[in-house]
Amino acid sequence: MMILLIFAFLFWFALPVFFTPDSTTFSLLWQPEHGHYGILPMLAASSMLGVMSLVVALPVAVGIAGFCQLNRYRTIATWIRRLIRLMSGVPTVVYGIAAVFLLVPFLRNSAQCGSGFSLLAATLMIVLLILPVMVMVLDSFCQPLAKQLNLTAASMGLSDTQVVFHVIIPAAKKVIGSAALLGFSRAIGDTLLPLMLAGNAPQVAENVFDSIRTLTAHIGLVIATENASAEYNSLFAAGFLLLCINVFITLLIRRVEHAYQHGSSLR
Repeated sequence: MMILLIFAFLFWFALPVFFTPDSTTFSLLWQPEHGHYGILPMLAASSMLGVMSLVVALPVAVGIAGFCQLNRYRTIATWIRRLIRLMSGVPTVVYGIAAVFLLVPFLRNSAQCGSGFSLLAATLMIVLLILPVMVMVLDSFCQPLAKQLNLTAASMGLSDTQVVFHVIIPAAKKVIGSAALLGFSRAIGDTLLPLMLAGNAPQVAENVFDSIRTLTAHIGLVIATENASAEYNSLFAAGFLLLCINVFITLLIRRVEHAYQHGSSLR
């Protein structure tokens, strides 16, 4: 019910922005001094950040979850699970501060391209942010399944590596999809890391070393400095788009989970 109220609130205040004939909200120019309030560069930046983070984090998450099912590395897997749980509780600002003083100077000095505050810097830290959630989702499915298959695999002469690659990971396809959607949603919804690391330039990035401004960072920047202006009104459109994206991803996750549960009941 609360989500519906928030949705209705944002839609009501975004109506003038969406339906004003001379509105520049859906353009590629953000130049408030010239009357251009386009949020498409921020939408593109959020999408790029989410996709790039997911492309890096998903294979790593699958690899970590698979590694933790190997019996011969059970002790190491226990410590990895503890580390993942610890990472999930680290405040976002800690990642941001560490990146500002370590990652950003490294990118600036090694790449010799830009200030270091870039799409790449934000992506690398977002990967650390979403990785624990994805690993825990995958591990919560794979660990019980691996325990069930231990005796069967041993009786058939299968190694634990073969069980992971040929049984557990193929069986976890739908869960991998849910973890990917959850990670993508978390990536585009984070505010602090893009605000601290992406450079906040309202432009469409041409390469990973360019500065960008995401929708969440845009809302945080503008709401702190503007009030009752055309620039301020663009925030409602940005918030409405973010809510629509997250609702769509949530519905996809529910659909995947329902399909998996239905398939399991049939088996």
